[in-house]
Amino acid sequence: MTGSGRRLGAAAGLGAVVFGLAACGGDDDGGGGGTLKVVGSADVDHLDTASGYSTISGQLSRQYARTLFNVKGAGDFDAAIKIRPDVARELPTTGNGGVSADGRTYTIRLRTGVRWNTPTPREVTAADFVRGLKRLCNPASPSGAIGYYTGTITGMQAFCTGFGKVDARDAAAIARYQNGNQVAGLQARDAKTLVVKLKSRASDFTNILGIPFSAAAPAEYDRYVPDSAEFREHTISDGPYQITGYTPNKSYTLAKNKNWKPETDPLRGQNPDRIQITMGQDSPDVVQQQIEQGTADLSWDQPVPTSRIQSLKSNGDFKIMQGSTSNPYLVFNTLSPANGKALSKPAVRRAIEYAINKTALVQIYGGPDVSGVLNQVIPPGSVGHETYNSYPTSGDNGDPAKCRQLLAAAGYPGGLTLKYPYRTNSNHQKIAQSVQANLKACGITADLTADSNGNFYGKTLVTPADAREGKWDIAAPGWVPDWYGNNGRTNIVPLFDGRTYGPNSTDYGGYDNDAVNALIDRALQAPAEAQAATAWAEADKLIMKDAPVVPFMNQKYPIFHSAKVSNALYLPQFQSYDLGQIKLS
Repeated sequence: MTGSGRRLGAAAGLGAVVFGLAACGGDDDGGGGGTLKVVGSADVDHLDTASGYSTISGQLSRQYARTLFNVKGAGDFDAAIKIRPDVARELPTTGNGGVSADGRTYTIRLRTGVRWNTPTPREVTAADFVRGLKRLCNPASPSGAIGYYTGTITGMQAFCTGFGKVDARDAAAIARYQNGNQVAGLQARDAKTLVVKLKSRASDFTNILGIPFSAAAPAEYDRYVPDSAEFREHTISDGPYQITGYTPNKSYTLAKNKNWKPETDPLRGQNPDRIQITMGQDSPDVVQQQIEQGTADLSWDQPVPTSRIQSLKSNGDFKIMQGSTSNPYLVFNTLSPANGKALSKPAVRRAIEYAINKTALVQIYGGPDVSGVLNQVIPPGSVGHETYNSYPTSGDNGDPAKCRQLLAAAGYPGGLTLKYPYRTNSNHQKIAQSVQANLKACGITADLTADSNGNFYGKTLVTPADAREGKWDIAAPGWVPDWYGNNGRTNIVPLFDGRTYGPNSTDYGGYDNDAVNALIDRALQAPAEAQAATAWAEADKLIMKDAPVVPFMNQKYPIFHSAKVSNALYLPQFQSYDLGQIKLS
């Protein structure tokens, strides 16, 4: 999942229309919970759970879109990453009949009482989960992690191949294909029983069914082109909150969903009466000031300013949370035609590996207390991590002379000129300027272009035609694993499996290596986590030999809340407190 708001973007094209959304289930003003005020920079990448793939889209959709399994916010990292039943009644095992003896069939039984906030409330059914999974490969706004599903569920790849041929602008055509064609491995046996057949055993399958992409989708969504402006006016909730107001790139208003019952949801809360999210503030310092003054309660997508970290360490409202991330990192557009297709050549990319002063980048984010230099694809704390460094420099300060030498040997003694879009929120401009100076010392000119966080993740990096036209050459996205624990596939498959490259792919630069893909398959088919970890580590080393990315750092996450906030329970994969659990004094 993209870090620092991950892929914030598609909303940039929706203009300034104000959506006063119909609150189908009505508001519940009781409880005296107050209004939780959240402030930050940019809109989500996609509001539709089929394609939303950012930390902020995840924390938002958690309030209105439920999955079969999920996590529960906690003050303890290990407790917060534990996968638990959500709409499912229990975790499926061989002992309770939920998993077949060969590990390839999951029978998932749903809770009763989980209801949509439709005008006439109705139960969430197994068919709604089938619909949600089918929608992931819709042609209009597909999932950036479709490989999780095509790689595990029987028949999903064939279904998606056909779906990709449907007119992406025609909601009726999309619905006809979706409802008229079946995925062989998905069956709603009855209203409360979902059966999923896998191509092979997958020990992390409940984790896959616990990320936002796997949310149920109501039948009403068939009326709209996925994630279109019209869709965004008509989100439907089966969670504790519903979106009642939305101004693209400016604000969200969430009110209580009166059809949600706490006894049907062991993972969420409904404590604030309303949640008000205000966007458009690109300065982390201003956001921090508002929280400290009490005019806001939480940051939406902005970090605690580096200059404030030391002075806040004794403040009980400030914490530095554990994590395992590659955030940010430099990605090369291997498809760019610029400079005689220079970035398609591993020798050129290897030269640039030596250019970057990673120690300086770590200081931008607050120094070693907050971040550590990363020289691998898989960060510490994730399955498959091994400590090694294929491109060592003294003190991790970079070696511009080595970069120039290798660049000349690769056929570019005169250097390169590269297009470098950067995000305007957080510390990304400072990162871009530091990298620009590093590259200049190596003889490379980096032309910086400011980009909103939303557009960066929703269009700039995820449009294959733009990549092939060379509209960008390098960029610095971030990556937070889609889940923790048994998470080997989450740091490799979405970013480096070239077989899944396409619209909304997080393999931003179009990297594809058959040998890496074979190691991915070996890891996924491994009978035990230890054997899988070995294959993931081998893939990591081979990827770094090809150098499609330059890892910068593994970040912990500094987070601060206002003095009015209590019951702040952390969700590591979203780098956020669970909004609905917060209590306000």
